[in-house]
Amino acid sequence: QVQLVESGGGSVQAGGSLRLSCLASGRTFSGYVMGWFRQPPGKEREFVAHITWSFGSTGYADSVKGRFTISRDNAKNTVYLQMNSLKPEDTAVYYCAARRISTREYEHWGQGTQVTVSS
Repeated sequence: QVQLVESGGGSVQAGGSLRLSCLASGRTFSGYVMGWFRQPPGKEREFVAHITWSFGSTGYADSVKGRFTISRDNAKNTVYLQMNSLKPEDTAVYYCAARRISTREYEHWGQGTQVTVSS
């Protein structure tokens, strides 16, 4: 059974940094894409970044390019989202997700972690 557990959320002032972690378990994730999504208050969930587990290829939403970095540690089965130069509009619940590289839909989701950025 796949489990994704996020941690590292919290409150920070604008311009600050946070690092989110996603501990993945329940299977080997080679051939998977790991993603970070977020849901701001009152808005729909949106894509933030993704990384392929095997090759480390990455992709980012335009709104976070140059500020956020996604990475993974295969030995620890953990995916990270380093968030720098945070803005109030980055305030959201952040979710880790996983899908097979051959599919478009993310099939596994974590419970989410709150990030609050104050001005």
